Amino acid sequence: MDIAALSMALSQMNVGTQVGVAVTKLSMDMGEQTGQAMADMLKSMELSVNPNLGSTINVKL
Repeated sequence: MDIAALSMALSQMNVGTQVGVAVTKLSMDMGEQTGQAMADMLKSMELSVNPNLGSTINVKL
């Protein structure tokens, strides 16, 4: 194999790796945003069902 062909093959492999990493990063970011939105939704649902839950503390001494 000559140097030019080897250089092109390594360059194409590098581009493929960079694309794979970029797609994985986008997927992870989207998953994080979806998880955060779901947590916010669950928190708002709890407040709408029990608006006074957690607003006071009963303490006896």
